[in-house]
Amino acid sequence: MGSFNLYSRGDRIFGVANAFLVTLIVISTLYPFIYIIAVSFSAGSAVTSGQVTIHPVDLTIAAYKRVLSEKLFWTSYRNTFIYTIFGTIATLLIIIPGAYALSRPQLLGRRFWNFFIAFTLWFHAGMIPFFLNMRDLGLLDSYFGIIIGFAGNAFSIIILRNFFESVPRSYEEAARMDGANDFQVLWKVYIPLSKAAIATVTLFAIVSRWNGFFWAMVLLRSEEKIPLQVYLRKTIVALVADEEFASSLLEEVYSFETVSAAIMVVSIIPVLLVYPFIQKYFNKGILLGGVKE
Repeated sequence: MGSFNLYSRGDRIFGVANAFLVTLIVISTLYPFIYIIAVSFSAGSAVTSGQVTIHPVDLTIAAYKRVLSEKLFWTSYRNTFIYTIFGTIATLLIIIPGAYALSRPQLLGRRFWNFFIAFTLWFHAGMIPFFLNMRDLGLLDSYFGIIIGFAGNAFSIIILRNFFESVPRSYEEAARMDGANDFQVLWKVYIPLSKAAIATVTLFAIVSRWNGFFWAMVLLRSEEKIPLQVYLRKTIVALVADEEFASSLLEEVYSFETVSAAIMVVSIIPVLLVYPFIQKYFNKGILLGGVKE
């Protein structure tokens, strides 16, 4: 009781207001996800009539049966894993050496290269030049084009560079005295000490790759190469244009909304499974990556 009195009335009011605002933010963040799950397990007529709020109405898994029975769904699911796994690996193979090089004081033209990387955060060539560049390189409608075309990430390089710069130089000097070269210093000193920062940029890469939609839709022409997000759009467009499906909505237990919701739920499950294992490094990686001693 005595410790509670140490806080002034203003502090207590601030604490209550802060808790209230945090609660509102949590609810506003979770509600769309809860709603999508409820819709995916509800009957199509219940969703169309607006009966679904936070729990399923007329519980059914008909939408999931429809989605999981489609061969193209599994093909696109496989493609999303390919783009995410190999795309993330390609990203790490570029940003880790790049960040290490930019963090070296002896790098010739270091200030210019750092500015050059940061400049791409503010300005870029634009969508049409990028598309023409991908076309001229023969990277249209290919797995490799999606994987390598978006491997570079200036924001992640800057985060990792700042973290590398915060590592005490004494560790590197000790490794140099043992005869280590630059590659050995990176592999045996900086990478082991940078797990939090690397986990952070890895999470960014995974989420970005998994949710990749626009450029996959533009660059990929073959259905057997599209990722899950493009498949979701194609499914919605196809269902809207399917007069037979539209005329059967009154008889079927699924609808446009329930099928779309089922695809969205299935598509985010892998990210939800991976995130808890990386989350413990996330805050630490962001803070240490943004603060220099």
